[in-house]
Amino acid sequence: MISKKKIETLALERIDELDKGLFIVEIKVSSSNVIQVEIDAEEGNVAIEDCVSVSRNIEHNLDREEQDFELQVSSAGLDKPFRVTKQYIKNVGEDVKVKLNQGGKLEGRLIDANEEHFVVETTRKERIEGKKKKETIIEQHKLSYEEVKETKIVISFKKMKS
Repeated sequence: MISKKKIETLALERIDELDKGLFIVEIKVSSSNVIQVEIDAEEGNVAIEDCVSVSRNIEHNLDREEQDFELQVSSAGLDKPFRVTKQYIKNVGEDVKVKLNQGGKLEGRLIDANEEHFVVETTRKERIEGKKKKETIIEQHKLSYEEVKETKIVISFKKMKS
């Protein structure tokens, strides 16, 4: 079996050469040597050329005569949950859905993220006693990564107003 550490070293070697703010989200190596590398960018998106470049560096430094393998290098999909802190940091300002380990969900705007925690701001309308109109209640929820089962971007197809 090809070592995950070797794949990580080869991927990081190319990522550092490219110097585009790319980072590794996940590396999986199956017992049958199916290698999956998922990368993301600190800003913007990952270009196909970036995936090809990382893939080539890994492929050219592994010997198929020694061990056969299948290699897949892709960008982190919008539909997949966040798996590393850098994804939270990259997506500050975006709307997210958070599933908590203890049950329960939050949906709101990711307004801050660092190595220890992240903050989601939620908004809801609530009727205040003595008032006819509902008031907007804004709350900030500071969460540690250990409290969270899953965080995903809310994908919206609403037209932007210009």
